[in-house]
Amino acid sequence: MKRWIKWTSGTVVVLALAAVGAAVVGQQMAERKRQRVISVPVTAVPYAEGAQVLARGKYLYESRGCVDCHGLQGAGRTFLNDGKGTHIAGPNITPAGVVARYQPVDWVRTLRHGIKPDGRPAMIMPSEDYNRFTDADLAALVAHVRSLPPVQGGGKTVVELPLPAWVMYGFDVIPDAAQRINHTLAPAQPVAAGVTAAHGAYVANMCIGCHGEHLSGGKIPGGPPDWPAAANLTPGEGSAMVRYKDADQFTAMMRSGKRPDGTAIQVMPFESLSKMDDVDLPALYAFLKTLPPRAAGGH
Repeated sequence: MKRWIKWTSGTVVVLALAAVGAAVVGQQMAERKRQRVISVPVTAVPYAEGAQVLARGKYLYESRGCVDCHGLQGAGRTFLNDGKGTHIAGPNITPAGVVARYQPVDWVRTLRHGIKPDGRPAMIMPSEDYNRFTDADLAALVAHVRSLPPVQGGGKTVVELPLPAWVMYGFDVIPDAAQRINHTLAPAQPVAAGVTAAHGAYVANMCIGCHGEHLSGGKIPGGPPDWPAAANLTPGEGSAMVRYKDADQFTAMMRSGKRPDGTAIQVMPFESLSKMDDVDLPALYAFLKTLPPRAAGGH
């Protein structure tokens, strides 16, 4: 019996030391990963101007998630602070903020590739959702942000994660946007706006960051452990789409944040999604209905 206890105790000690060692190594790897310099070919998109451009940019800013991290006026805001070690805040992106010296190429590098002007990864920025923007939409979004009234000071970038999350990031269990993006893709070509699956496919690019490349859902990369998995938007096993018999029900959910049975949906950024118009939402629904079935979380 004593020998068994001694052997068990020794095993526990070894495992504990291994866990500590993995945590230390993971943290070091995470820091190196955050500081790595990423080189990708980037083609600048010229600045655009005009009333229509600004109106389109404002719509994209307010409906595609920018508000959730940067605030309506772009001065920065806290996106998540769960009191359990996860605190994420977007910075001031008014002309007086972190983008003050951005050139056209820097906007493209950050928005499409998830890479800051200095070549390091733009942490938390969901650039995979904006990677497929057409040049016209990217230019419109940039035009709106550049038109925001300058705010001196404002919010700063905050990326505080629990130790396990940093370790998983260091070991590439949690990839950043720059890792998830196919940097060789050419910019998306314009699709005529309309309630069509083709236009819906373009709109659906904003869903990739949480619902995955194939929109089959699963654990949200980098999300807190108590976050529910992103829903399967394909018609496969575990699909959330069975709840919505038509585009009207789907639109109502996106506007209210509630399912047809009245239950609230967690995590989704409805502050932005609710601003999507009567073309984008039914078009998105039309596209989702064309997806091939995949099991929830399938790749």
